[in-house]
Amino acid sequence: MLQVDNKILDSWERLKDSDIYFSFIKSPTAIVSSIILLVIFFCSFFVEFVTPHNPFDPASLSLMEAFTPPSWTDDGMAKFILGTDGQGRDMLSTILYGSRISLIVGFSAIIFSLILGVSLGLTAGYFGGKYEMIVMRLTDVQLTVPSILMALLVDGIARGIISREMHDEMAIYVLIFAIGISEWPQFARVSRAATLVEKNKDYVSASSIIGVSNLLIMFKHILPNIMRPVLVIGTIGLALAIIAESTLSFLGVGVPPTTPSLGTLIRLGNDFLFSGEWWITFFPAIFLVILAFSINLLGDWMRDTLNPRLKK
Repeated sequence: MLQVDNKILDSWERLKDSDIYFSFIKSPTAIVSSIILLVIFFCSFFVEFVTPHNPFDPASLSLMEAFTPPSWTDDGMAKFILGTDGQGRDMLSTILYGSRISLIVGFSAIIFSLILGVSLGLTAGYFGGKYEMIVMRLTDVQLTVPSILMALLVDGIARGIISREMHDEMAIYVLIFAIGISEWPQFARVSRAATLVEKNKDYVSASSIIGVSNLLIMFKHILPNIMRPVLVIGTIGLALAIIAESTLSFLGVGVPPTTPSLGTLIRLGNDFLFSGEWWITFFPAIFLVILAFSINLLGDWMRDTLNPRLKK
């Protein structure tokens, strides 16, 4: 136990002495965006303990409380801070439940695309030849197609192959695959370019001379040295993945309407936008903007910190 505590203390001391920690505490933008994201992540993943209501428990809903405006308006109720929707569900609780689905889809999709893109880019940069040419041409072709259209194409193919009932059950997995498969080219290009630089260094040549296998050289020696730009792309890609999920759900081809996500909440609230119930679509949309903007700000800080040459 003492050894574990000492390791934690040593790791903390090394972190405090690092340039990343110094850059972080000197950047108000990074601190504020990190706090916002931590609050959102905590509230989203522990939503059952945070929200005052369970918007998906029929026993707790009342149609008499439907379309209640926010609490600070004349007709508002104190227990519904952001008002209610057409089914009497508390908007604050519904948004937090919906954000959890959006975050799960976004994280899963970006991890899938990171693993696929880095694996292809790393191997293409290391082996070169016809294999590299094929991988890079595939990335060039896919980059000419907007990611949202690629995700729509994958979702359409899935709907044509499997039944509607099965698609509703597997909607989240299809959505993760659709978004992930549309984002991998960026990771492949970055990791391939970084691998071309790393494979000509002395430590790679020394590993080859002593008989280390290509697989071990790539994933044990080269991969850790190319992860900095990949992590920056991944952070920014997370915001894009969340927006892509919300867009697909808004268009009705994402998660089923019965499954809460920020996109479905915005789409359902859009039907009441011009009838005076503006809060039903306004607050989920603002929440999505704040979430994506905070992730992008943190990604910009990481880019400048991990690559000082980009600092102005």
